[in-house]
Amino acid sequence: MDEDLRGIDDMEHLRDISNYEFSDFDAYLFAQGSHNEIYKKLGAHPCVKDGEEGVLFAVWAPNASYVSVTGDFNGWNRQENPCVRHGDDGVWSCFVPGNLLGNCYKFCIRTSYGAEMLKSDPYGVTTELRPGNSTKVGDVEGFVWRDGLWMGRRKKTNLTSSAMSIYEVHPGSWMKHPWSYENPQGFYSFRELAEPLANYVKDMGYTHIELIGVAEHPFDGSWGYQVSNYYAPTSRHGSPKDFMYFINYMHQKGIGVILDWVPAHFPKDAHGLAEFDGTCLYEYSDPRKGEQPQWGTKVFDFGRNEVRNFLLANVLYWLKEYHVDGIRVDAVSSMLYLDFCRPSGQWVPNVYGGRENLEAISLLKKLNEEVKNLNTGAIVIAEESTAWPNITGNGENSLGFDFKWNMGWMNDFLEYMKLDPIYRKYHHNKMNFSMMYAYSENFILVLSHDEVVHLKKSMLNKMPGDKWNRMANLRAAYTFMMGHPGKKLLFMGQEFAQEQEWSEQRELDWGLLGNQNPDQKLHVGMQNYVRELLHLYRANRCMYQLDQNEAGFHWISADDANRSIFSFERHSADGKNNLIFICNFTPVEWSGYRVGVPKKKNVYLMLDSNEPQFGGYGEKREERMIFKPEEVEADHRPYSFEYSLPAYGALVFRY
Repeated sequence: MDEDLRGIDDMEHLRDISNYEFSDFDAYLFAQGSHNEIYKKLGAHPCVKDGEEGVLFAVWAPNASYVSVTGDFNGWNRQENPCVRHGDDGVWSCFVPGNLLGNCYKFCIRTSYGAEMLKSDPYGVTTELRPGNSTKVGDVEGFVWRDGLWMGRRKKTNLTSSAMSIYEVHPGSWMKHPWSYENPQGFYSFRELAEPLANYVKDMGYTHIELIGVAEHPFDGSWGYQVSNYYAPTSRHGSPKDFMYFINYMHQKGIGVILDWVPAHFPKDAHGLAEFDGTCLYEYSDPRKGEQPQWGTKVFDFGRNEVRNFLLANVLYWLKEYHVDGIRVDAVSSMLYLDFCRPSGQWVPNVYGGRENLEAISLLKKLNEEVKNLNTGAIVIAEESTAWPNITGNGENSLGFDFKWNMGWMNDFLEYMKLDPIYRKYHHNKMNFSMMYAYSENFILVLSHDEVVHLKKSMLNKMPGDKWNRMANLRAAYTFMMGHPGKKLLFMGQEFAQEQEWSEQRELDWGLLGNQNPDQKLHVGMQNYVRELLHLYRANRCMYQLDQNEAGFHWISADDANRSIFSFERHSADGKNNLIFICNFTPVEWSGYRVGVPKKKNVYLMLDSNEPQFGGYGEKREERMIFKPEEVEADHRPYSFEYSLPAYGALVFRY
């Protein structure tokens, strides 16, 4: 039987304790940092020993003098279930009989100096609902996957030359249930969220979702970027099987799932990884390397093989056990630089006297190598905000990521869009400078959650002017973004011009889409426009096929600063699919605006941001509006055609 279709009953032969016991060979691989399935040996595993059902618990605590398992099943007695140490590898284990699924537990760890601590299981697969911090006995085996068609197609797809438009989602605040005593935070379970989110994403035209805050984290306000349990989907939304159901459902609807992953740092919570066995086990012992002052967190010891193994196996765990399609690695810059956010004298140079963290570099290269070795089509994305070279690509000098967030483009773009239109002509280069480095990496253009929090304002309220002008500005901005080379990412709510800054404490302002008054109709119009852009993007290969090739983009006019107008072409590899983009970033209407074209071929209007269904004041375009170029030179080209360019107008033509 196909492995993905294997049922729960078929797993019984795998439940023997021998499948989970920590062997000498496991110890060797773990010490080398190369045990890709260490999560099947450490943690809590329901199994059978000598015909008796129970759970095998195992934990790595090399400097502990005593370890036991305590939990619901033994009345939290620290002496009832002591663990046995396996030689010098530092792994302790014990078998506890009984059906313990759902029981809370912790490891009691006695340090070398006699103090006792209760620690959550670093490899635990599920936890109790926050603010509780115990691990729970769970099970990730036996789920019946039905996404074989998706997984087979993914393996053959080259996303570099394919459409990729990502909807970034925080599951806890995309939509909430009404308040109740049973569910005061209104969290949807992963099973409840699957259908409405998939339907919405599919209708809008996104190809992928990127989930933030999936790995367990104790504090809602961290948004999941201070992880306490790396192997556990957050219990806010249900069980591991619930999350598997969610991903399986997304795949059946043709939607990829990317997870945010946070290897750069972890919180200091007493139940977590910090000083796990009474020593700096997971973190660097020198606070100049092991403390991250910007976030008040600990930094993983990237040079310790067992810690590297913990992180590398964690990525493979999400990819293999949950069928995740990609990993976005958070805060890569903080890993690469030893002096990241550290003042002079408060950081330790590498062995060559430099500021590069050679151990982190090695880890990231190894991570990307291991993911590629799976040969499943899964991708790894870097959030990296500096000019570190060769983040993406192959070769000895590359870190090996598949894609990199284009933070430089994002900063320039937003700085330009915030300006009063009268000043934009003095900052024209902020919009065209990105083409100087557009092909240096495999980029994703991002307008993420980080841009709509901490008093940065929502995307709509970054724009100048009254509400109509802000809406028109934003439509033009999104058009420029969709036409620019690079894959795309929008954070949830931006697609309908959310007015408030995002907060994890409330759901999106879905009430703005009521379509009952002129104000609401502007938001509906924005949603209609983004939907139109996304479907246009997916329908025209020229918008994504050559994102990493100069042949895919050509400026028509990059230097019309006085009028703050940009025009450019996108081309497909065979030259048969071509689009013209024109974006006017001032409130001035230009009647008879002339656009240069290379040939005397008919031009068809595909999209006009000023149409009434998008919130504009223009007329609804005809199905096939045809423009015939004339032999009139414009933009240094022998032919041109004429069109009335609206205030803040954005137009897309096909030829």
